[in-house]
Amino acid sequence: RLVPDAVVLEDVSYQEATELAYFGAKVVHPSTMAPAIENKIPIWIRNTFNPSYRGTKIQERAPSGHPVKGFTTVEGIALINVEGTGMMGVPGVANRLFGALREVDVSVVMISQASSEHSICFAIPEAQAALARQTVERAFFAELHHNQIQMIDVTENCSILAAVGDNMVDHPGVAGKFFSALGTARVNIRAIAQGSSERNISTVIDCVDSRKALRAVHAAFYLSNQTISIGVIGAGLIGGTFLDQLRGQMEKLKKEWRIDLRVRGILNTRGMVLSEGRSLDGWREALEASQTPADLEAFVAHIQADHVPHAAILDCTSSAELTTQYPCWLERGIHIITPNKKANTGSMEFYRLLQSTARERKRHYLYETTVGAGLPIVNTLRDLVQTGDEVLRIEGILSGTLSYIFNTFDGTKPFSEIVLDARARGFTEPDPRDDLSGTDVGRKLVILAREMGLALELAEVRITSLVPASLREGTLDEFLKHLPEHDQEIAALLEQARGRGEVLRYVGVIDPKGECFVELKGYPQAHAFAGTTGSDNIVAFQTQRYHTQSLTVQGPGAGPDVTAGGVFADLLRLASFLGGA
Repeated sequence: RLVPDAVVLEDVSYQEATELAYFGAKVVHPSTMAPAIENKIPIWIRNTFNPSYRGTKIQERAPSGHPVKGFTTVEGIALINVEGTGMMGVPGVANRLFGALREVDVSVVMISQASSEHSICFAIPEAQAALARQTVERAFFAELHHNQIQMIDVTENCSILAAVGDNMVDHPGVAGKFFSALGTARVNIRAIAQGSSERNISTVIDCVDSRKALRAVHAAFYLSNQTISIGVIGAGLIGGTFLDQLRGQMEKLKKEWRIDLRVRGILNTRGMVLSEGRSLDGWREALEASQTPADLEAFVAHIQADHVPHAAILDCTSSAELTTQYPCWLERGIHIITPNKKANTGSMEFYRLLQSTARERKRHYLYETTVGAGLPIVNTLRDLVQTGDEVLRIEGILSGTLSYIFNTFDGTKPFSEIVLDARARGFTEPDPRDDLSGTDVGRKLVILAREMGLALELAEVRITSLVPASLREGTLDEFLKHLPEHDQEIAALLEQARGRGEVLRYVGVIDPKGECFVELKGYPQAHAFAGTTGSDNIVAFQTQRYHTQSLTVQGPGAGPDVTAGGVFADLLRLASFLGGA
């Protein structure tokens, strides 16, 4: 089946059926319809294997509906182009050309001529290409000899792709949508023909692109603009939670908002599952039982399906190596959604490449969840910048893990005990030093700084690590064993803060000079940062517009549910963008 989502046409006019039959629909031949057309007798096309199905009714006037009734292809075509300055304004050239071809019984399938009359190209059965070329050279021998015709070019291995529909004449933009779909699918168009009746648009394309082109135009006209082929890389805590959230919403999104989200691939380090994305029931079991080894290139090729209008990859890993593929995916026309901070905090050169590739290829690269999980921090900052506000200072608690630790640390329990408790609850990375080092907060500052337009590298962020210098190296077990030995150091900082009427918070700051630093800092009890609870993130934007009172975003900044929900929200945001395409 060339098009997996093909549908049965309920009603077709005689003219539409004739066009479709001429261009390869083998169900009915134009000649057999002539008596029915003459006497206005309806023709029913039924399926002998499914006699109870209504089938298709061919009649004089089909009920108006979809502007394009169908697409069809003719294979085994050769395209001949006759070009020369001696043809311009000379009457009878076309008559001589097609008269000569008629004399040798060459069937011309399609004709296209430039209005300047500088060239005429026509499509014929490939088997007649050599005969046609000889005939044209003989008919225009004198013009070729005197260089009035400069070229007779034959291109073989072509196909004709035709769009057919009576209602195309009443719908502006059909041709634009047709050619846009082919352009998005990277199908090169060699020739175009359309009559004034606008019932048919025909194009000549390379034969190797025929299947891809047919699927692309069908998807553009018959599927929702918000149909997306989705590949999820990383099915752990965040990726798995996202898949569970999507599973519960798929049918509602499709039914109520025509958002058709098809997870056609799930990949982790152990293997992958590829499908058509009809259901997410049992996805965990399918991935666990999969015998298909992880093959990133095959995975991406499957996700970029030519019969689905759009493709998106959701990178739910923390892999730096995987992010090196982002520019390639964008270049291929794939949208990217990710909570992975590594891409936006790599070198400034790589960051600029990512952003420019997304712009040039008109693809969406969405990463709201790289800062603040599901909180609208990145988009809020982007809105401020794009609307012309000047951002003066950004200050925030950007680690849900460290927010929980310092919201809990009140001196009644040793600091090390709270860290171990947070680890046991799954709030920290497996090695808590990854959180306590402050690098994660530093990465988030880099992301925000670059959104502001600052050319900042991660190495330029001044980070005060909470990991004692003597424990930064060595094994995890050694770190956990010796961390209690340093409880007094941080307990002393807590007492000093209390003496000033303050609480301790681990924050990231971008100051008015554009300098960035991460540090443990005291805040008075009346400050908004002192009122956080649990794993709250809070970010204060001080700008020209929000100068006397900062714009503040606050809420849970850690946990698989809110992070996966943020990824889901980015996916729906992508669907919304594409819905207007």
